[in-house]
Amino acid sequence: MKTTHLKIPTLILALCAFAFFAFNTFQSGSIKGTVTPVEGGFRAWAISSTDTLKADIDNGQYEIKNLRPGTYRVIIEAKKSYKNAAKEGVVLTEAASIDIGNIQLVKDSMTIIKN
Repeated sequence: MKTTHLKIPTLILALCAFAFFAFNTFQSGSIKGTVTPVEGGFRAWAISSTDTLKADIDNGQYEIKNLRPGTYRVIIEAKKSYKNAAKEGVVLTEAASIDIGNIQLVKDSMTIIKN
């Protein structure tokens, strides 16, 4: 009878601990930067092993928000006539907002000629 009596408080304690950690929220972060030429970028993507988020590029600037801590690959989706660009190994810690600086886009040298 004693062992049954001791199991109930232990079970309650375990459930409380589980609830505390299950609903413990992380502090999200963001990655921001610029793109040149200003008219070349369309959208910025942040890709990790667990997350993929995006943000529109406005006047050459972007900020991808609500990111979990981790290592990201930032891809700039370019408009027609420019090539996409990427920056590897962007490390984001919890609740951080980091500026990865400028990403320079280059013109796409492939031109389709219709006869």
